[in-house]
Amino acid sequence: MLKIEQLFAVPSGKIDDILALPHVLRERSRQLARLDSGREVGLFLPRGTVLRDGDTLLAEDGTCILVRATDEPLSEATFSDGLAMARACFHLGNRHVPLEISEGRLRYIHDPVVDDMLRSMGFTVGSLMAPFHPEAGAYHMPEIRLGCEPKPVEKRQ
Repeated sequence: MLKIEQLFAVPSGKIDDILALPHVLRERSRQLARLDSGREVGLFLPRGTVLRDGDTLLAEDGTCILVRATDEPLSEATFSDGLAMARACFHLGNRHVPLEISEGRLRYIHDPVVDDMLRSMGFTVGSLMAPFHPEAGAYHMPEIRLGCEPKPVEKRQ
């Protein structure tokens, strides 16, 4: 079994193999998986690591592995109105539904209950097979500073 412990920050351009996973498995930092070549790998990434389509992994033997998002059953709600889309985002976010947000549309892992909820609110919902690329969220976006750095407390008199 090939061991993978790190994301490869700057791909060398040379890809040796591909790891294709659905979203639910790209969220797991510790797992066994198979590369497209059939080779078994063990992922031992830092806890909280979420793999994105196009990420590159570096195996212990120097193998460079490209991460690909596989097609999976999704639901898609479309909107012509920004306010309606904001309402849908609010209700789905309130239920912690991971969302892929694009201009005029939302995608989420197919869920008939969520589909019915959106339809009951008057939204159009369809289904498709496609890779799922949900919003990462603030805690998974290193470019966002949350202003949570500790500040020194002045000594009391």
